[in-house]
Amino acid sequence: MKFGILVNEGPYTHQASDSAYLFAKAAIDQGHEIYRIFFYHDGVNNGTRLATPPQDDRHIPNRWSELAKEHNLDLVLCVAAAQRRGMVDPDEMKRNKKDADNIADNFRISGLGQLIEAGIQADRLITFGD
Repeated sequence: MKFGILVNEGPYTHQASDSAYLFAKAAIDQGHEIYRIFFYHDGVNNGTRLATPPQDDRHIPNRWSELAKEHNLDLVLCVAAAQRRGMVDPDEMKRNKKDADNIADNFRISGLGQLIEAGIQADRLITFGD
């Protein structure tokens, strides 16, 4: 089965991030395909490269980055939600005249069309968080 995943909540504030990650990992381990993981609303905070959790805690953005690298996953942050929360990639940094970018490896910024496409292309679109 081919899944699309929508994550609406940020890391460390809601179980949705951990549940989505564990679902994606389990689906891959069971031989399923992940078409795309789309991060929306506060979920875009899963894609920050500036998170620095304590050493004895899980590093949620790194978990996503590593899973994407290992399995060639498409991790997409909603551009509007990201900009509202001060998250920019190198292109958005230049376009908006910011002095830094803060997107973690293996994440990219794009529009809601990517979510719509995931819903069309996947057999199931699974939502985590409100």
